[in-house]
Amino acid sequence: MVDAVPRFFDDPSQLAPRRAAREDLGGGAFVLRSPEPLRPHARCVGEWLEHWAETTPQALAFAEPAPAGSATSASGDAWTRLTWQALRQRVGAVAQGLLDLSLPAGKPVVVLSDNSLDHLVLELACMHVGRAMCPVTSGYSRLAQGDFTRIHGILETLEPALVYAHDAATYAPVLAKAPIDARTVFTHGADSVPGALPFSALLATRETPAVAAAFAAIGPDTHAKYLLTSGSTGHPKVVVNTQRMLTANQQMIAQTLRFLDREKPVLLDWLPWSHTFGGNHNTFLVLRTGGTMYIDDGRPLPGLIDKTLAHLREVQPTLHFNVPKGYDMMLPALEADLELARRFFGKLRMVFYAGAGMPQATWQRLEAVAAKVRDVQTDPVWFTTSWGSTETAPANTFAHWKLDRAGVIGLPMPGCEIKFVPNGGKLEMRLRGPNIFPGYRGNEAATRDAFDEEGYYRIGDAGYLQDENDPASGIVFNGRVAEDFKLTSGTWVSVGTLRLHLVTALAPLAQDAVITGHDRHEIGALIFLTEAARKLPADEVRTQVQAALRRIKAEGAGSAHTPAHVLLLPDAPSMAAGEITDKGYINQRLTLQRRAAEVEALYARPADARVITA
Repeated sequence: MVDAVPRFFDDPSQLAPRRAAREDLGGGAFVLRSPEPLRPHARCVGEWLEHWAETTPQALAFAEPAPAGSATSASGDAWTRLTWQALRQRVGAVAQGLLDLSLPAGKPVVVLSDNSLDHLVLELACMHVGRAMCPVTSGYSRLAQGDFTRIHGILETLEPALVYAHDAATYAPVLAKAPIDARTVFTHGADSVPGALPFSALLATRETPAVAAAFAAIGPDTHAKYLLTSGSTGHPKVVVNTQRMLTANQQMIAQTLRFLDREKPVLLDWLPWSHTFGGNHNTFLVLRTGGTMYIDDGRPLPGLIDKTLAHLREVQPTLHFNVPKGYDMMLPALEADLELARRFFGKLRMVFYAGAGMPQATWQRLEAVAAKVRDVQTDPVWFTTSWGSTETAPANTFAHWKLDRAGVIGLPMPGCEIKFVPNGGKLEMRLRGPNIFPGYRGNEAATRDAFDEEGYYRIGDAGYLQDENDPASGIVFNGRVAEDFKLTSGTWVSVGTLRLHLVTALAPLAQDAVITGHDRHEIGALIFLTEAARKLPADEVRTQVQAALRRIKAEGAGSAHTPAHVLLLPDAPSMAAGEITDKGYINQRLTLQRRAAEVEALYARPADARVITA
């Protein structure tokens, strides 16, 4: 159970002390770093697997929902489970199977389907023998509706040696005319695809000393995996993740969250492994600590959220990682069912959000429901966050103290340097450390542009110190530099900050917002309503939205912080079209492009009847 507030938050054996060193560079620029050096870390990810298979062989490592009708489900167990010993055995077998295929050197293994035990085993097997792998967002295939242009372009760029997917029925049509020459492997339905291998054949391979020899040859610079950027500010690029990046980043986290060396975490996690949050941060957190992950087949989407809630009745996580939309969709059930809330909050050490800013209204609702099921005075729910990207493995900062509200993203972890550079009225943050990627695969121009003259990675985000006179006060996230724009008055608009403020003001009606106004005289916004709000009478919603806009206007913050008018969209953001990622955050640029007609309606004269004005 969580210790009393002073014992946990003020105990340096539980959490790293709140410290930061500042180096001023002149001209308003400065570097912030942790005064604690990064300690030695594993040579490669596979060392963690070898360690736990040897020291805790029968402990539960990973589990996934048992398929209906399987022997596991028939026995009454809702989960198919792998101990650390069983996981290592499967990884060794599949690693040998990969070696036996004599795949072309330098080409990755690509995974097209969602998180699963087979997906995990294949990924770790690749890493065990020095073969890079690349998990690709399943939505590119599942939601393509017969138009495979995007996924074919990605496959052509990756040039895989082997492509794996869970079932042939869904993914074989994607690969039928793909412009690649690769082996194909399916867990289900391989016999229906000429030349395809069943995953069971790899699992049945007998491991030989060749696996150990390949494992011994892996070095810190070996390519572990490739991840595609989200494309939130441009076209996806292929990010190289080295073994050093992954192991150094977990060491940074371990030196910050020191309790992890004594408390093996339990996670129920849906976050897609095609993204760095779920695939690197959470999965490798479990691998490094010897914890347990239950793979959640739910999602923060209508209908699919019910799977997550059902799993929470069986699994009590000690750490919970999610995006703000995930918490938004869990809240109605937690508020209505205190027994569910009691189980969810019962063993939680930490509630973590990332991927997008948390609206304050969501934070406050979570605190309120937690207060009903545990004594938050002596046993508070710790809400916290971190900050990073695909290129940074991912975490650079961590808020390892008790936060009062959303916005602060923490302080640099050991080994990470953050340079703050004045840019467009903001402080642009740039990064250097062993967790930073070496470059984009096959894209030298993009790699050169990604780093400044001192080797700092230009992540594209802005931030500032919460207290300019206290470097340890924490960094406040200040949006993406590339998303911000100027009004015709020359006033800069901070898109990320305004979006969060607007969504909070419109709670619980707004799911998200897209800010408009580039090269225009005033700010507007397109509002995606929540599923519940779309079912309410239109006049009622309109009245509530207008009242919220007037409250924002009455704050008197000026034109750069006040939407003059908004338009309510009748539908949800489209994942298939890329408006929303499978992590649940909005692609601002792409949505503005797809909704160009609605943007024009915001500024039409005479005013469009759909537009709501403050």
